[in-house]
Amino acid sequence: MKTKAAILWERNTPWSVEEIELDPPKNGEVLVKIAASGMCHSDEHLVTGDLAGATPEPPLIGGHEGAGVVLEVGPGVFSVQPGDHVVFGFVPACGRCPSCAEGHSNLCDLGAITATGLQLGDGTSRHHAQGKDLLLGIGALGTFAHHTVVNEASCIKIDNDLPLDKACLMGCGVVTGWGSAVYAAQVQPGDTVAVVGVGGIGANAVQGARLAGARVIAAIDPIEFKREKAMEFGATHTHSSIDEALEALGETTWSRGFDKVIMTCGVGNGDVLGQAFWLGGKRSKIVVVNIHPTAEASIAVPAVFLTVFEKQLIGSLFGSGNPRRDIPKLLELYTQGQLDLDGLVTNTYTLEQINEGYADMYSGKNIRGVMVYPA
Repeated sequence: MKTKAAILWERNTPWSVEEIELDPPKNGEVLVKIAASGMCHSDEHLVTGDLAGATPEPPLIGGHEGAGVVLEVGPGVFSVQPGDHVVFGFVPACGRCPSCAEGHSNLCDLGAITATGLQLGDGTSRHHAQGKDLLLGIGALGTFAHHTVVNEASCIKIDNDLPLDKACLMGCGVVTGWGSAVYAAQVQPGDTVAVVGVGGIGANAVQGARLAGARVIAAIDPIEFKREKAMEFGATHTHSSIDEALEALGETTWSRGFDKVIMTCGVGNGDVLGQAFWLGGKRSKIVVVNIHPTAEASIAVPAVFLTVFEKQLIGSLFGSGNPRRDIPKLLELYTQGQLDLDGLVTNTYTLEQINEGYADMYSGKNIRGVMVYPA
């Protein structure tokens, strides 16, 4: 079939929206008509090459935060059928590897295959344009398109009455942010929490900390609009910089330092992480959620405090969550009014407006931009 997709032909060039040829699903695969795709900062790593070696090389189709309707299933698919509504988990969950068996499906072994940008089952491509095979970006999903073919392991069935333009955010930003507070940081009632960076992930880290019962949630971001939005999501304090937050430790933490520090900047930086490390108090957890460039060889963390203050430096992928458990659970919280998804969507765009949407992200206009496709 023919459909439209946003293609990255070369690094550091705009996305090009073009007609592509899409093959039908093969064994274990699903054809999905995508309704909406979130515009996550992580896809910009494909453009800049920050994750060279860990992500496919162009030409490729981006997008990993999407939701849609199943049109067709290949042989051997049993968990979904045509007509089902699904959210894509940007890390596939096979349910059989050691990580999945231990309850850590965010670290599923299939995740290593997604770095190739090819189909998980047979290592070939279903997407083609201008006589070339197109790879799929983060998660091997390709949600910057009106249709895509993905592996069944990436599809999470949801109730058909949920709005897909909000549900798409579950594929990455919401679970990643919420889980970074609830699972990775293990925020407890009465904790003091700092969230560094209030984009699509940081805003949900604020929501997760609030739902976990934190008494202080300090949101740190240089952009006033994002600080204002953080207060709507549950922050109790805001600061324009880490330095400003450090100066206010007497007010926010009674000079003890934060119990939990969650790093949710757009792009990780070792020097910034080293500075944020000072925000944490004794036995604090410093959770790194944002992605650091693969070329960054070290981080500036004063290691002595790992011992004498028992500080913990913790990495977290997908918020240390389980897509098949947490996506439906958080959508239930949304329907109950306990989790705000509507407020996360700052602006909506068409597929043809993808470059405009990312320009808005860089200028700080969006908590999350969402591309909404024709019904």
